[in-house]
Amino acid sequence: MSSTWLAASRPSMIYAIYALLMRKTHALVQVAVTLLDDLDGKHWGYDTAKKSSVKPNVMYGIFNRMLAEGWLTDGWEESAAGKKRPARRYYQVTDLGAARLGAVLAEASRDVRFASLKLRPGTAQ
Repeated sequence: MSSTWLAASRPSMIYAIYALLMRKTHALVQVAVTLLDDLDGKHWGYDTAKKSSVKPNVMYGIFNRMLAEGWLTDGWEESAAGKKRPARRYYQVTDLGAARLGAVLAEASRDVRFASLKLRPGTAQ
């Protein structure tokens, strides 16, 4: 059985396998909920850290892994002129990322370690 056939016939199983590769921590799950809360939006690092209640240094590590895996893309805001601050970096969820983040939440919902977390998008604090 070739991996191409497996990927074509069972995409949800492949996403679940990929979700297993990134270690599931409370921080990852909280960031996933926050990102899935606005799939099409631009996610700013500091705002995402606040919404997910994850420390920025932890969240940026998660973002770097997600960027490397193709779950996110990034860019810089067009202009910060007149705002008395440097341009901010933003992150956007890719189609692949949406599927894999969904798989992370599906796995977390079956794991008792995450029972205290609100796992549905729209419930992030």
